[in-house]
Amino acid sequence: MKTKLLITGLTLLALSTLNPQLSTAFAQGSLTPPGPPAPTMKTADQIEPRTIVNAANTPGNTTNLFIISQPGSYYLTTNLTVSSGNAVTIATNGVTLDLNGFTLSSTAASAAGYGIWLNNNNNTSVRDITIVNGHIRSSVTESGGVYSGSGFAIGINFSGNSPANVVVSKVSVSGVLSHGIYLGNGNATVVEDCTVTTAGANGITASTIKTSVATDCGSSAISGDQVADCRGQSVNNYGVYASSTALNCYGNSGNATGLYAGTAQNCYGQGGSQPGISCYIAQNCSGQSTTGVGLSAQYLAQNSFGQCNNGIGLAASTAVNCFGYGFGSSPGLAATRANSCYGFSSSGTGLVATNAIFCFGSPSVIVTTANKYNMP
Repeated sequence: MKTKLLITGLTLLALSTLNPQLSTAFAQGSLTPPGPPAPTMKTADQIEPRTIVNAANTPGNTTNLFIISQPGSYYLTTNLTVSSGNAVTIATNGVTLDLNGFTLSSTAASAAGYGIWLNNNNNTSVRDITIVNGHIRSSVTESGGVYSGSGFAIGINFSGNSPANVVVSKVSVSGVLSHGIYLGNGNATVVEDCTVTTAGANGITASTIKTSVATDCGSSAISGDQVADCRGQSVNNYGVYASSTALNCYGNSGNATGLYAGTAQNCYGQGGSQPGISCYIAQNCSGQSTTGVGLSAQYLAQNSFGQCNNGIGLAASTAVNCFGYGFGSSPGLAATRANSCYGFSSSGTGLVATNAIFCFGSPSVIVTTANKYNMP
């Protein structure tokens, strides 16, 4: 046994002489720790850096349940109910409020106060506000065009000058006595993916409104500068009002114009005693009205259709590739210049124009100049 151990030792010694690296092959590193162990758990602020809306973080007063007075990101952790006044007031710039899927509601016997109030900041409008993802509900109902009940007067509202750089997204409002979401026009205000049901005044008002719906509104259901992919239904005023452009929109009014726009594209409007669509330029649009004019375009109607149960189907300064359908003694289509158009009237003139080219009218056509090309 001693002989074997001696041989093994001599062998390792010889190898380590030939290859010095083997002499350290079995050496151990330092066993002294480099320092105390570092923490591995995240802090509460790292897990949720936002601030909870509650009495400790956002204390209110006699008229506001909670007031956000410092810039930052805030969120709800529960439903909030008030018996009077406002639920949440934003009184500073640079605030994001995530309703987090929860609901703001009011039990005020006579509807008053706001779900969310954008209060002026030192007599100037608040700026850079985002409100997302939740519900504002109260119990106002409509009957015969009259709105009454309990809860909030307005869902989201501002005071002072119109706010700037405000976005409201994925918020639903229902049963308010006055406005649903009211941000005013201009100053970069955006409402997107929102719904309003039963609002005694305007449903949604902002500079830009996208992919939103407002129904059962006492005044204009959707009112903005640029409106796209929206649906509005009003009892007494515009279903959709777009001072600049309306794109892919539907507007309905019981007693007024269904849809008004500077330029209407791919839109449908249904009106009561006023036009289904009233605009400067209509492209690929359809308007229907009970009385008056189905579709009225002050400058141009192109690839459009108008129908009126007791009036002119379509009226335009220039009509191109249009069809007008009128009932009673009114013309189906009336235009200063008509090109490739068709008009039908149940008991009046099918088409009336100053100049007409490639047009047809039933039962008759009236063209008041010699420009009667290819007329039947």
